[in-house]
Amino acid sequence: MSKRGSDFLCHWISDHLQDDPISDPVLMVIDMAVDAKRAAQAQCIPGQEIDEEIGATFQVLMQGLR
Repeated sequence: MSKRGSDFLCHWISDHLQDDPISDPVLMVIDMAVDAKRAAQAQCIPGQEIDEEIGATFQVLMQGLR
């Protein structure tokens, strides 16, 4: 993953992770992964720049939500 992709993903998650109770953490993580990739592409960050890290990042989020 590029530094630019990593920085984007870190900031995007911190800006978009909800404070409300999460009824379905798996669905939330899937939706966030898709939304993060779309947002990165909208900022001219190719998906492959975050693909390597996105799975690991959201796996950590899932573990933290349990």
